[in-house]
Amino acid sequence: MKLSEWARQQGVSDQTAWRWVMDGKMPVPVRQAPSGTWLVDEVAVQPSECVVAYCRMSTTGQNTGLDRQAVRVVSGANGLGLAVADVVTEVGSGVNGRRRKLHRLLSDPQTAVMVVEYRDRLARFGVEYLDAVPSTCGRRMVVLDPAETADDLVRDITEVLTSLCARLYGRRAAQDCAARAVATGEAAG
Repeated sequence: MKLSEWARQQGVSDQTAWRWVMDGKMPVPVRQAPSGTWLVDEVAVQPSECVVAYCRMSTTGQNTGLDRQAVRVVSGANGLGLAVADVVTEVGSGVNGRRRKLHRLLSDPQTAVMVVEYRDRLARFGVEYLDAVPSTCGRRMVVLDPAETADDLVRDITEVLTSLCARLYGRRAAQDCAARAVATGEAAG
């Protein structure tokens, strides 16, 4: 298929896909026809196993990071033998539940596998519930980097503190404030 068709199917702009080709970052095989047209050689997705990559960033200022995250998630899924049928990108807080694209994705019975880079890209809290509900219908969630969940208690405390600090001090200083509070608690203990 043409590169522009593939880009529309993946939810990225034609320019982004072309940039990925020029930088050698395409998650699927691509070749240039003698006419100069770029063609994508993608593995066909089986209809019974619709794989969707979900990528989220907190603020609109991170849009370039969102494109890079999409490339990493699609590449990671392909590395696991999962052919990604769609990439869903969203800008929104991981703390609250006001993310329309995630709601639509979770309620879509056609989505058999949802791939995320880190568990906190899905949500800051309650990822276990988001994972358990689709599994009752034979669907599953794949986290590409599960090593980031090594110390659950510290992670949970940091997430709660980040959320509370964001409400008190604003989003910019929240992570620094939470890190200082955790460091103070570790030093005292």
